[in-house]
Amino acid sequence: MSPETVTVHGMSTSGNCHKVRLLLEQLGRPYRWIEVDSANGGTRTPAYLAKNPNGKVPMLERADGGVLVESNAILCWLAEGSPYLPDDAWQRALALSWLFFEQYSHEPYIAVARFIRGWTPLDSPRRADLPRLVERGAQALAVMEKHLQAAAWFTGNDYGVADIALFAYTHCADDGGFDLVAYPCITDWLARVRAQPGFVPMPGVSDDVAARLASS
Repeated sequence: MSPETVTVHGMSTSGNCHKVRLLLEQLGRPYRWIEVDSANGGTRTPAYLAKNPNGKVPMLERADGGVLVESNAILCWLAEGSPYLPDDAWQRALALSWLFFEQYSHEPYIAVARFIRGWTPLDSPRRADLPRLVERGAQALAVMEKHLQAAAWFTGNDYGVADIALFAYTHCADDGGFDLVAYPCITDWLARVRAQPGFVPMPGVSDDVAARLASS
């Protein structure tokens, strides 16, 4: 039986949303994408909040009306029974530990720095947070670099959900002010991810966002 077509509400230039699209493409699973401009209130409408009171993307809807939110939870549900999620309990727990790391120690700094530099005005008071975010994000990248000195992947012996999750904002970390040249193992890992079958790149940002990134 073919897998059901799922609907994903997402912002294409969001790493958290791109995770979901990348795995769906690599699984070859049918899906419908609904673009949501979360940076400009698209997740705060009454219709959206009725489905996801937390008002964030991505959001996945099943044909039966079931709704799943939180990007890494979506990854795990989609990957169940596939090579992208380990069957072994220990290996799965190790993969999950990297998913938690990504959301607690990585994304809050690397992704937020990227958002502030690209999606806030050049005179935004939030830009005062950038030095702290860069410092903490660099700590996360150092943890990843150390792991990759002895391992090829974060999901275990093979590429999978933890690699997808960490790729999402690491590959565009320079948008947040991080210089990946200082992390050669990460650079090599990013190339391995891009070489995986079914890989799709994140779409480019708009011209105004690109201009702010260049000016930051």
